[in-house]
Amino acid sequence: MKNKMLKIGIISREDYKKRTLAVAGGKYKPKPEEPKIWFESLHSMSQVLSNKNQELLRIIVKEKPESLKELESVTGRKSSNLSRTLKQMERYGIVSLEKHSRSVRPTVKATDFRIEFGLYTGS
Repeated sequence: MKNKMLKIGIISREDYKKRTLAVAGGKYKPKPEEPKIWFESLHSMSQVLSNKNQELLRIIVKEKPESLKELESVTGRKSSNLSRTLKQMERYGIVSLEKHSRSVRPTVKATDFRIEFGLYTGS
């Protein structure tokens, strides 16, 4: 699997709303090198990319499970916990959950992460 870099930005909810409105209103055009994924804080990002979840991603890359059931047996995590975690990661573009007949196959889309943030002062 080729490593895929995911750029992550940390920005306050208020600044994110301002940015979104500026983009929607045509007043700001995001640059190609800007993050595509935004978290409100380092804390919220660390919940999604916790050590436990990073290990889950490594297992998916290494084992290539064909279903959540298979991933559950490999990791020892309950399917409800796995499903919730993977759906959250899917919203951020970290994994994809592909439906195959009666099962869902997890695939890791991002293996490397670049975090960008700054102290926005509004001036």
